[in-house]
Amino acid sequence: MERERVPAVEVRNLYVAYHHRPVLRGVRLSCPPGVLAAFVGPNGAGKSTLFKAVLGLVKPASGSVRVFGEPVERQRQRIAYVPQRELIDWDFPATVLDVVMMGRVPRLGWLRRPGRRDREKVLEALEQVGMAEHAHRPLAALSGGQQQRVFIARALAQEPDLLLLDEPYAGVDAATQDAIHDLLTRLRREGKTILVVDHDLSSVHRYDLVALLNGRLIAFGPPSEVFTPENLRQTYGGRLTFLERAEQRTVIVP
Repeated sequence: MERERVPAVEVRNLYVAYHHRPVLRGVRLSCPPGVLAAFVGPNGAGKSTLFKAVLGLVKPASGSVRVFGEPVERQRQRIAYVPQRELIDWDFPATVLDVVMMGRVPRLGWLRRPGRRDREKVLEALEQVGMAEHAHRPLAALSGGQQQRVFIARALAQEPDLLLLDEPYAGVDAATQDAIHDLLTRLRREGKTILVVDHDLSSVHRYDLVALLNGRLIAFGPPSEVFTPENLRQTYGGRLTFLERAEQRTVIVP
């Protein structure tokens, strides 16, 4: 198989349960490399669990996940993860530079000290997210949007080929949301594969691919094909109103 044909992420009949309660049921998905893809669905739909399965952080009841054609254990250096903001200790006593340097650990190991190349990669990552001038500030002194950029920089410092971000737009202002999206778009153009959990249905038109998830995979493909009344009904239930203007954005009406 040619390298470019190998999926960045391939999920095969994945089942995951917590305390005997099914969370993911028979998920099958093949995501090509070099795309920006959104994973959307209601709370409790299994989006974060799917990401953790891709990362090898949860053990499936059955099924498998492969990253660039290999088990995730063989590809860890190629994967970076930005968790939900609520899972991060923002009062951690460290400078911005220290936090981003942690992203070099997968390449350094725990015993090697960072060298010049590591520092260069950290400063490059901070430059990419517009935070280089804050390198020596304490993490706790930053705004919420600035802190989110720092943790994205930490992921970029790993030099990943696959980047997973769990709700990166939550709790940050509109300007930061736009800056993050612009950054992800640039990374996609550089050949990175980027998977994003996103709750904002009005923004899905900005993605190459969208996965609708609610315990099982409802649909996966280009937004124009995935966002049908039936698919959205299966994902969210309730009444759905389609705004045909504004680039076919979709809004859920409670």
